[in-house]
Amino acid sequence: MSHAFWQGAIPTLQLDLQAVPHMKETTHVLIVDDRRDIREPLAKYLRQQDLRVSVACDAADARRLLESSRFDVAIVDVMMPGEDGLSLCRHMQSTSKIPTILLSALAEEADRIIGLEVGADDYVIKPFNPRELLARIRAVLRRWHADPPITEPPPPTQQAFQGWRLSDVKRCAYHEDGRTVALTTTELHLLSELLRRPGCVMSRDQLLDLVKGRAAVLYDRTIDNHISRLRQKLETNPETPEIIQTVWGYGYKLVADVDVPADLNLQEASK
Repeated sequence: MSHAFWQGAIPTLQLDLQAVPHMKETTHVLIVDDRRDIREPLAKYLRQQDLRVSVACDAADARRLLESSRFDVAIVDVMMPGEDGLSLCRHMQSTSKIPTILLSALAEEADRIIGLEVGADDYVIKPFNPRELLARIRAVLRRWHADPPITEPPPPTQQAFQGWRLSDVKRCAYHEDGRTVALTTTELHLLSELLRRPGCVMSRDQLLDLVKGRAAVLYDRTIDNHISRLRQKLETNPETPEIIQTVWGYGYKLVADVDVPADLNLQEASK
């Protein structure tokens, strides 16, 4: 059997279910792809790995299945006629919150970033090796089912750095020249963690572990995208950052001086 989307022959792989406690025989996978020569062989392969699989030929078919069944993970093709995979992924994240892996022949970094921004948990380029896709399914399920560490939330603060003042409560950064920039949840958490460790080099994995919420489910290159957005909002010149610098091959560090005035902490906490 030879298909354009497979990388090499389909491996005969039997999944060790005991080694993957969250991937049981009842794990229900939804495959959404308009090409029958892709979805049917992929469904057959995953069923051979003791997974329960349902298939949909388009987004409308997938929406009907989503209303009647519960799924543990969805594999969605990006380029489909009618409603595309990005729109379907957006719908699933706003309703059922199903872990989603996007499939696409679009290999540009910008395309992957767009896919991750709409809520996908991973992005796999066609042609792909089915064994790699299976490994990615396992990784996504592990991350979704992992119990987050119980930690005491830090008190609200207004940290001052490089002319900016970060308000945890108002989810904004204020500049001394009067500018105000709103921050997304992920941007706020990333910046807060970096401000707590000025001068320390943080790897992408460390930042992913520290930043809780949906973004933490995504893979490490997502951190690059959020750092880029922070630089666009905070840096005088994002091309030559003076607040968050890249440590090539590893991660990032905050190089600006950080000050946390005690009176600001008290004022913010009292609001």
